[in-house]
Amino acid sequence: MTGEKRKKILRSGFTTGACAAAAAKGAVLFMSGKRPRSVDIPMPEASGMRRAKFKLLGGRDADGAWASVIKDAGDDPDVTNGAEIKALARPGAAEDILIKGGEGVGTVTRPGLSIPVGSSAITPVPLRMITEAAREARAEAGVKTGVEIIVTVPEGRRLAEKTLNSRLGVIGGISILGTTGIVKPLSGEAWKATIKSSLNVARASGLKEVVLSAGRTSEAAHMKDKKLALPETAYVLMGDYVEFSLKEAGAGGFKRIHLCAQWAKMLKIAMGTPDTHVRAGALNINKAVEFLHNLGIALPQRDYNTAREIMDFIKKPGGLKKVCAVAAGYAKKISGTSSVSTWLVSYEGEIIAGSN
Repeated sequence: MTGEKRKKILRSGFTTGACAAAAAKGAVLFMSGKRPRSVDIPMPEASGMRRAKFKLLGGRDADGAWASVIKDAGDDPDVTNGAEIKALARPGAAEDILIKGGEGVGTVTRPGLSIPVGSSAITPVPLRMITEAAREARAEAGVKTGVEIIVTVPEGRRLAEKTLNSRLGVIGGISILGTTGIVKPLSGEAWKATIKSSLNVARASGLKEVVLSAGRTSEAAHMKDKKLALPETAYVLMGDYVEFSLKEAGAGGFKRIHLCAQWAKMLKIAMGTPDTHVRAGALNINKAVEFLHNLGIALPQRDYNTAREIMDFIKKPGGLKKVCAVAAGYAKKISGTSSVSTWLVSYEGEIIAGSN
């Protein structure tokens, strides 16, 4: 090493869908009398790998044969990391594979998702993975009957409280998700998928306006303002994915977009920053001061350490409104939507300025 710290290589993990597929294969093998300690399953082509191997626990009880996998999300900060994903297998009446969600797997109660209302929240790719893995196991074990598989997540109801599932209309547990079977650490894929789902639910609910918020404090401030508040399904937590969210909202055909954020992120948006997370680049304070000067916002000549410190020196409310207006212009350009309102939220959680 040359004095520079070598970057840690972040470890990838597996989605709940991949874990459910492995558990399903294991459960079918246990049903046949086998006692596997691990299984390997076929992976979607988009994963970049043909097969993946999973350790199993399993056995038989009065309800049938079961197997479970402990989800390893790698180095991704996933709320389901370490969760037990379990599958119960028993002979079915049909000759094919029937898959259901059980305890800890949510039920879809609102339109707009990729799953029909009333169905278990197992998205299409995991459903295919579970089916394919179970068919492999049935062929390997020589099982001639149909098989009913029930996917459960014992801690799913509790874990769901840490997600946006209830807002999406997924009640009673988590969703079995994943489009590739692989969780790439800090990739934002799950967050972006939630943004898209939130917008789809809002559109399916007949809403013409949506609120994109940079964080929960900003969202709560908009919600509690009685002049602005919209139904809960109109609120989409975009986080740092500004450009992505604006493009998706624009493509969704919403007539009006509200965008709310606190100062540092609102300033970044006004400066045309597509991703406001620090990993995409910290705010350049000198450029921010120059940007504000060019807007005609007077600031004392001094060294500034943070965006918040800059805000403290903007004496006139009109200065904050100018920044909101420029941020709204950027949002209109990216989304292609002519009606965009931006709302600046104080660090105390109150709306203090807007573009309108």
